Amino acid sequence: MVDNSMLIWLYHVIKYLFRIYEGALIVYIFSSWFPISRDNFIIKFLEDICEPYLKLFRKILPPVAMIDFSPILAIISLGLIERALYSLIFGVSFF
Repeated sequence: MVDNSMLIWLYHVIKYLFRIYEGALIVYIFSSWFPISRDNFIIKFLEDICEPYLKLFRKILPPVAMIDFSPILAIISLGLIERALYSLIFGVSFF
């Protein structure tokens, strides 16, 4: 049997991993608005971890009139994935 402190620890690890990835997505998205060199190692790192996930949503929702709405869909989906993971692991309601 898994002890409650282990479940709490697992919950916090999952929560922080999702928050860190959401933050990385937001920083990557905002970096496209500013004239930052794409050779910057931070931007390259963010591109390496964010772009594969965002490409999935760009296939579903292509840019409209030079505005890319796929990051909004990606962040909403990330929240749904997090809730589904909690539902599977902890047996809580999805909504």
